[in-house]
Amino acid sequence: MIYYKDDELVIRNMEEADGQAFVEEFTAQGWHPDIAVYQKRIQDQAEGKCVALTAEYQGQPAGSVYVYLIPHNGPFKEKGWPEIHDFSVLQKYQRKGIGGKLMDAAEQIAGLYADTVCLAVGLHDGYGAAQRMYIKRGYIPDGTGVWYQGKQCEQYETVCTVDDDLVLFLSKKLRG
Repeated sequence: MIYYKDDELVIRNMEEADGQAFVEEFTAQGWHPDIAVYQKRIQDQAEGKCVALTAEYQGQPAGSVYVYLIPHNGPFKEKGWPEIHDFSVLQKYQRKGIGGKLMDAAEQIAGLYADTVCLAVGLHDGYGAAQRMYIKRGYIPDGTGVWYQGKQCEQYETVCTVDDDLVLFLSKKLRG
């Protein structure tokens, strides 16, 4: 399915071939992607658990995001709100409006299921651009503080590793 299309950009459902393209591109920019993650997202989409989106810029996969209809963990697990996962745009395609269009499509999909959407964002500086974008789009922290590896951190608790699993949960009212 196509969610957005203009002369340069198409937002569509992820296809199996996109996973390998993302693995190659993220490896080239110094990341350590795992093809199994993309295969799992495609499987989850086939099973109706999520909508997996690919942004295709000038015919090349440029970014992706996943809208899970039921959150796996965190403070929103029991609320029935869709959760946005693993939003990313390849570095060479950033600052072209691709991320905004991907998020527009993700929020539109989430809005079909609930009046609120949620997400978690990493706390290290690699997530700085995403943190700023989410705040500018109207996402607000949920008030449960920092979470690590799916568990809420307690006051004065020591968290030794600042990695992708150290997150803050945010939500956005889509309507109402």
